[in-house]
This record gives sequence, C-alpha cells and structure tokens, in this order.
Amino acid sequence: MNRYNLWILIGAGMLATVSCATKEADDINQPEPVDPTFAQQTEKHLIKVDTLFTEFESPWGMTWLSDGKMLVTERKGEILIFENDEFTGQKVTGLPEVHEVNQAGLLDVAAHPNHAENGWIYIAYAKPFPDNKGALTIMRFKLDDNNNAIDQEEIIVAMPEWEGGRHFGSRIVFDNEGYLYFSNGDKGNKPENAQTLTNAHGKVHRIHDDGRIPADNPFVNEEGAVGSIWSYGNRNPQGLYFDKANNRLWEAEHGPMGGDELNLIEKGKNYGWPVITYGQNYDGTPITEITEKEGMEQPVTYYVPSIATCGMTMVTSDRYPNWKGDILIGALAKMHINRVDMDGATALSQEVMFQDIGRVRQVSESPDGYLYAITEGTGLLVKLLPVE
Repeated sequence: MNRYNLWILIGAGMLATVSCATKEADDINQPEPVDPTFAQQTEKHLIKVDTLFTEFESPWGMTWLSDGKMLVTERKGEILIFENDEFTGQKVTGLPEVHEVNQAGLLDVAAHPNHAENGWIYIAYAKPFPDNKGALTIMRFKLDDNNNAIDQEEIIVAMPEWEGGRHFGSRIVFDNEGYLYFSNGDKGNKPENAQTLTNAHGKVHRIHDDGRIPADNPFVNEEGAVGSIWSYGNRNPQGLYFDKANNRLWEAEHGPMGGDELNLIEKGKNYGWPVITYGQNYDGTPITEITEKEGMEQPVTYYVPSIATCGMTMVTSDRYPNWKGDILIGALAKMHINRVDMDGATALSQEVMFQDIGRVRQVSESPDGYLYAITEGTGLLVKLLPVE
C-alpha cells in the first residue's frame, strides 16, 4: 500500500471508555483514525508522522534483520515482513503454536546482535499447555529463502505454566556481552509470585544466547531458586531496553490502578511488587500501606494515574538531537508516546506526545536512526520523521 502521512484524532467521549480497570486488556474497542494532518509540534522537535501500515490487529514487537528487513509480531501468532518501510505481503511460516488468551500469545521478537553471521532470530511467546494454561517461552530460529522458520530451538520455558493470559510481559534485549534478558509478568492473580525466587514470574531474567544459565547470575547458588532470575518484584514488565553506551538495563512495568514504573534494573535487586507500590486495587482499596521499604528499589519515575506503560526505547540517534538520551515509552491506556527527559540515569520530566495515536505497544529505533511505533486499535506502523 502507498505510504501517507496521518495524525490520529479521537473524540474525548471515546477516550473515556478506556478505564483504569481495563488499562492492560487487549480487547478494548478502538475508533477508526480520522482527520489526517502532516506534522506535530512537540516540546523539542517538529515531527512528521509517516504512516507506513494501517492493518495490524494486536502487534507486539519489532526488530530489524541484518539485511534491512523489519519483522513485526502479531499476538495471534504471526510475524509480518517489511522491507524499505513497506509490507512485503509475506509472513514468516512454520512458527510454533501459541497460547493466545488476553495478553498472552506471540509477543516480542529480537534479532541476535550477530545476526549477519549466525542468522538467529528470537521470539518470546506463550507456549500452550493443557487446561488453558501457558508458559512464557523463548525460542530461536533462522529464516530460509522462503521465509520459513527453520532450526527452531526452544531455549528456556518460564515455569510453572499458568491458567489464562494475564501479565506475561514480555520483552527480549541483548547486552554488550551477548547475554539475553527477558521479562516475565507475575501472572496477575497471584502477585506474591514476584517475591518468590522458586518461580519465574514477576521477574527479569538473564541467560546465554543458547539458553544456558550464566554462572554469575545472582541466585544460581540459592537452593530452589530459578537460576535465570536477574531481578524480582516486577509486576508486569512490558518494556525492556539495554543502553549499550552506559551498560544500563531499563524496564517499564504496569502498576495496578496507578503506579506504573520506569526502573533501572540491577543484578539481584528487589523492585518491591506487591510489598510496595504507588498504585491501588482496581476497586480503590489499598494494596499496601507503604511505598518504600529497606532492601527494595524505588522507580526512577512512576505514573499516577497509570498510562499503561509498554514497549520502550532510548533515543541514541543524531536525527533527534534534542531527544538524545531520553527514554520513549508507549502508553496503552492513555494512547500516546511518553518522553522521559533524562539526565543520565535521572528522570527530570515527562512529555505526552502524539496523543490519541492509538494504544502504543512498542517504540523502537531502527539501525539507521529513525524512530518507529506500532499501535493497537488504530493498527498502525508509523515512522517519526524530524522536520528540518
């Protein structure tokens, strides 16, 4: 399809239907995009929103391969292939069956840092188990000349399996040494999972690129602990980013009603959920009386009310000089891109950008330095072009 420039305006009455109580749900009806315009003035840049695709259902993750192709996942179990900013009409074939329920399904996708040499592509998905259960699974594969997923290797399954589809996370990132990090939610109806080292839920994990557990992980020598755990006390981390210039791992997670968080994730640390939180239950009752506790980390910044934080990136490109070093986070419920003005590891302020563009599931920076976003409801893939 031809590209065109589109700005999304949605009526305030329709916005009101997105309640805090359903901010993470994937079945919210969204209006159709209307009233196209061509550019949006943000605090620091004039940005043209270039709409590349309009037909997503529930997109989740995106990555670029070494040959320039871009892959975008659909939660129902598909990976769409784009080239030169256009949908090729092709999808990856031969993918595993997924447990698609609510927030579960085919989630993130990431190319290996040495994809040009080894061809590995990684996906995070909910693997189906009996009795409507699923478990977050990391698998890797390669693409043949017909876009078929070959040489599939299931490298880790985050057990135990869980009924339903709430709070599966999940993102995949690599650090400078080639370790793979992935996030996994607490599964919703048992928040205490996040404080228990004997299960994989409510955690950020670290593994080798083939699934082996690193010997220097923080809990490998603790009896009964899941060896892949890197951090714990994380409610539902749907954003993850590794800052390679500064060796920092960033995470964005959903709070309940209020209390979404941006966290700097460090080895072995406890991020508090559900012992401490700035949110409350969806019926307005307290989850806890405290927001701080010794031995538990504070967020770098948090959101009250919730915006429903999702996929994230850090701006490293010279194409957006006034955003360089800032963190961009997709907002599902509030339907915008949230820019966190950063001074190193300190959050200074926030800016709401591209309001009502849709439920922003992921924001990513391409290898050539442009910013892209995918949305639910409005079903968009957009490219953010700085106007000189």
